[in-house]
Amino acid sequence: MEGVIVSVVLFICTTALVFGLRYMTNKEKMAMIERGMDPGMQKARPAAPTPFISLKFGLLLVGLGLGLIFALFTVWSLTLEKQDAVAIYFGFICVFGGLGLIISYAVEKKWLDQQKD
Repeated sequence: MEGVIVSVVLFICTTALVFGLRYMTNKEKMAMIERGMDPGMQKARPAAPTPFISLKFGLLLVGLGLGLIFALFTVWSLTLEKQDAVAIYFGFICVFGGLGLIISYAVEKKWLDQQKD
């Protein structure tokens, strides 16, 4: 019975989120039209070179994989119970995934600095 309630509540919340986002987007566009602005204009975004997207996802996945491997070895060596092991897994996944993204940022910044020179 609890599973059905959770499913129904999740469906209702997701539907409300989608409709709420659409409502706010429509309201923003209407305000832009009232002020004489073109709502079709895209907001200015910094140009990101496309090869860095692959680098970012690659390093993120490598970091996640290393996090899983280190968490597995840590759980084996400490012989932890399942409740404690879950926290170790999530912790290592987040730490190593974050390290992968930091390395990606450092590589991108180095390349962009070389392009300015």
